[in-house]
Amino acid sequence: MRTDQNTSTTVRNLGILAHVDAGKTTVTERILYATGATHKRGEVHKGTTVTDYDPQERDRGITIFAAAVSCTWDGHRINLIDTPGHVDFSDEVERSLRVLDGAVAVFDAVAGVEPQSESVWRQADRHGVPRLVFVNKMDRVGADLDQAVASVRERLHVVPLVVQLPIGQEDGFTGAVDLVHMRALVWGEGPEPFVTGAVPEALCDEARRRRRLLEERVAELHPAALEEYCATSALSASTLTAALRDLTRSGEGVVVLCGSAYRNRGIEPLLDAVVSYLPSPADMPPVRGTSGAAVEERAADPSAPFAALAFKVSATATGRLTCLRVYSGTMRKGDTVLDAGTGRTERIGRILHVQADRHAEADRAVAGDIVAVVGLKGTRAGSTLCAPDAPLVLEPPKAAAPVVSVAVEAAHSTETARLSSALAGLVEEDPSLVVRTDPETGQTVLSGMGELHLEVAVEKIRRSHGLHIAVGRPRVAYRETVARGVTGLVYRHVKQDGGAGQFAHVVLDVEPVEERDAGSGEAGGDGAFEFRSAVVGGRVPQEYVRAVESGCRDALAEGPLGGHPVTGLRVTLTDGATHPKDSSEMAFRAAGRFALREALRAAQMELLEPVVEVVVTVPDDAVGGVLGDLAARRGRVSGSAARTGTTAVTATVPLAELFGYASRLRSRSQGRGTFTTRPRGYAPVPAAAYQQALSG
Repeated sequence: MRTDQNTSTTVRNLGILAHVDAGKTTVTERILYATGATHKRGEVHKGTTVTDYDPQERDRGITIFAAAVSCTWDGHRINLIDTPGHVDFSDEVERSLRVLDGAVAVFDAVAGVEPQSESVWRQADRHGVPRLVFVNKMDRVGADLDQAVASVRERLHVVPLVVQLPIGQEDGFTGAVDLVHMRALVWGEGPEPFVTGAVPEALCDEARRRRRLLEERVAELHPAALEEYCATSALSASTLTAALRDLTRSGEGVVVLCGSAYRNRGIEPLLDAVVSYLPSPADMPPVRGTSGAAVEERAADPSAPFAALAFKVSATATGRLTCLRVYSGTMRKGDTVLDAGTGRTERIGRILHVQADRHAEADRAVAGDIVAVVGLKGTRAGSTLCAPDAPLVLEPPKAAAPVVSVAVEAAHSTETARLSSALAGLVEEDPSLVVRTDPETGQTVLSGMGELHLEVAVEKIRRSHGLHIAVGRPRVAYRETVARGVTGLVYRHVKQDGGAGQFAHVVLDVEPVEERDAGSGEAGGDGAFEFRSAVVGGRVPQEYVRAVESGCRDALAEGPLGGHPVTGLRVTLTDGATHPKDSSEMAFRAAGRFALREALRAAQMELLEPVVEVVVTVPDDAVGGVLGDLAARRGRVSGSAARTGTTAVTATVPLAELFGYASRLRSRSQGRGTFTTRPRGYAPVPAAAYQQALSG
């Protein structure tokens, strides 16, 4: 229920981030239970969770789609988004982080910071989202808070500020010492969620030592805390709390808590930390957008002109839902708003507070709210909605380039039109999916972020639309690059067919970029192409130089080896000539395009393939077989780490070699092995695999 007290200062918009199986969804379910939003604890293994409501999520036991829920705690409204942990669905995380003010990163107490945990942490870094860390599964065999904190420090390069000391270990974990207020919190099986008491005598010395370490670390980072610490050699609870809040919001430190969500231990202190340390919409800087050519800022003020960002679109049985983050102003049922990107107006039909797949109607939404809207016809994910008399365009979330493709077609020709409609709806809901028609084969090609991503998309069409679909073998997105360039390539573009002619003369040098983007997974974008002009004496006017650059970018779409996009090169315009009448920007753009195509055919080209970092966790007795299988898949092992009874092997493997790996791993490890992946960019295709790669 919304109350008049729900101003932007009493709202927290946060996401739950983590690696697969770290316990994100269980943490979310326990938060809903602890706040009274639900009256029964949902369990992932029973398929009874609120946020994993999609049939595929329940069948697979993983989060696939970001789900928003709301609850209240200590007079604050918490809008929470449970995000996927699998790398194939990282675009869902990206869109969620774009609209969040804070996040809780959940780490496994045994595994610590895992690869996908690190990836989502870097995503949050890019968006400047303040975070808390919740070390989950403290009741597991081998759980070690100090080891998990060390992995946070070493892998994430942040300053962990540990505010709790566990009471008991592994199966004996019963509570935690609150180091800020120096009290014990113990969870039992009674009607009370937890009991507050004195610190156990056996832990008094250790608690005092850790409190002192916490004070010293905070004083090093926070000027006001340092002043009090120098004066009194200690920090009061109020000063420590205020300093932790400032350090969390600035990103200079990250507060670390611990617990066991499955056993319902540690959730209430986590909620208190969310309210105390994470920012409200009012604490965030004004949102920046463009209004024409001007940059404009709008604060989270309900009386300001309305501006909101659509970050998710979904089709439900009750209609098309568009999820919005309201950044400024107030939106009411029946309002007419402007889609700033398209210039079209939309009418707000209904405003809903979302509880995963359930909804509660509201009369209005104000700055800081995350709500769903019914009635928008043309609004897409990434669109800005604003007041018609105060247009503003907000920066949309960036969609990652797809890396895997499959050919899809209807099993019966009579269903082709229905398949096209279903694919269009799928892409509208998930912008990281791309549908195109192959110009050579005429096939419909569906591209996404991974094999599982495409598998889920195809299955969704089958279930939602009752279509029988034939799916071709997955194909990866290869790239081409320059291994050895050419210099002084001369190209003259002359065209005379009546009327004004076209004339452009250019001389190009083409060379490889010295340092490829090997870690971001974004090779092949504009960042992997450089253009510069070394023309002197004004032989090519500046507007024609820009046209040559545009033409060169056009030529990057298809390389000479196999028609793949070209990346990792530098083009230098060294000379040229113009005609007083026949030269134009169009002529020089055409010259740039044809000249670079000719230069690429003359250069020594190299094929690149996407590679991923794979972490395979298997029982110790299956390590040998896994290593042999990775070697057969052209994998390069970079390390291994022993855990209790298992070994985690890290390797870099070409993405094309991982198709079908899940079933192969299950057979080699008798169903006990798991693996996760994350993109690591592109690498040259070895000669032995070259012809196979070119043939697709």
